[in-house]
Amino acid sequence: MNYVKSLEYLDSLGKFGIQLGMERIEGLLRELGNPEQKIKTVHVTGTNGKGSVSSMITNIILAAGLKVGKFTSPHLVKYNERIEINGKDISDEDFAMTITAVKVAADSVVQKGVCEQPTQFEILTAAAFLYFHLQKVDYAVIEVGLGGLWDSTNIITPVVSVITNVSLDHTDRCGATVARIAMQKAGIIKEKVPVVTAAEGEEALGPIVTMAMFKEAPVYLYGKAFYGTEVTSSMDGQKFTLHAGDYYHSDYEIKLPGEHQIKNTSVAIVAAKLVSKQDARINEIALHMGVANTLWPGRLERIAQKPDLILDGAHNPDGALALRKALDKYYPGKKVHFVFGMMGDKDMSGVIKTLIKADDVVLTVRADGGVRAAEADVLADLVGANAVAESDLQTAYHKAMNLAGEEGVVCVCGSLYLVGEFKAMLQREKEQCH
Repeated sequence: MNYVKSLEYLDSLGKFGIQLGMERIEGLLRELGNPEQKIKTVHVTGTNGKGSVSSMITNIILAAGLKVGKFTSPHLVKYNERIEINGKDISDEDFAMTITAVKVAADSVVQKGVCEQPTQFEILTAAAFLYFHLQKVDYAVIEVGLGGLWDSTNIITPVVSVITNVSLDHTDRCGATVARIAMQKAGIIKEKVPVVTAAEGEEALGPIVTMAMFKEAPVYLYGKAFYGTEVTSSMDGQKFTLHAGDYYHSDYEIKLPGEHQIKNTSVAIVAAKLVSKQDARINEIALHMGVANTLWPGRLERIAQKPDLILDGAHNPDGALALRKALDKYYPGKKVHFVFGMMGDKDMSGVIKTLIKADDVVLTVRADGGVRAAEADVLADLVGANAVAESDLQTAYHKAMNLAGEEGVVCVCGSLYLVGEFKAMLQREKEQCH
């Protein structure tokens, strides 16, 4: 298949088809010669923060002069973003070639009756493992798609497991309580493999610590084994001190704003330090350079000034709280002009209650998320008097920019699908100007 055909094939597998269970991915990878067993991995799950933590661990390994793959989801603009090596997305040619090889294997296992048709995410997961093996990466950082226990990435035995945090999200698939979701995420913990987590509260920590004890896996808890303290902070970045154990105190600088990123960065550094125990090439310089080099698109990302234009996925109450805290910290007393769109199967009321203040201006839109996207008027009704439903994203954006004026703040948020759609729209506007 060429690139276009490979995209058509992936789309035919259904954008939102998620079927839990491991038999399809196991059969598919066995057919491909189990490439996932031939690479060293770091496994990352969590409700929020897993993307930035995955990026930071990747950049630390890269700063050590090693070849590192990263598998993430979802993508903002293009499927290629999900599979990258040394910070570069897989090329269209390599993507098509890898997806073709996986399709051949998938057709074969289905024909043999080994399992039913693998899902879109399983095909992409297998493609990532195959590509990383063929490219002979030193390490691959693998981000969980959903949950942990039954996620198709949970076929690996990593060098270290990371659970960033646990809160309510994907309750239809992972369970209706924090404890049930934590049990799903604790499913990535493997026999004697160290686990690093910033999960908080007995409900979240209980299942993680219990599973770690059962698997004889050492646990490193944020706030206990290590923690970070802020030195300086602005929208341009932060400086903080990482305290790990009695003897390690070191100042780190990062380009990512928001107090939650101090926690995320601390988790990433400690995970990388655990990898360094068996690989001396990952040294102190790599730790500092790696996190300093990390940018994380679509999460508290300021892409313009006068007015400040901020993009953030913020699709659950915890993500919304991190965004609201950052807006209050960096723009005290300023009203925010939101361009807001969400998926209808998310906790819309919870996000709105956490994120939006009475004097904010909210322009609601229907995000580009297929059948799951909430209608603009539904969101406007939930927000209340300070919201107006707009017919499309472009109209909402230009209206928000005009209302905000040069000294104001515009925030496009509520879904990574919306952020991706917004970035694609800006690109089109830019091309039309030239």
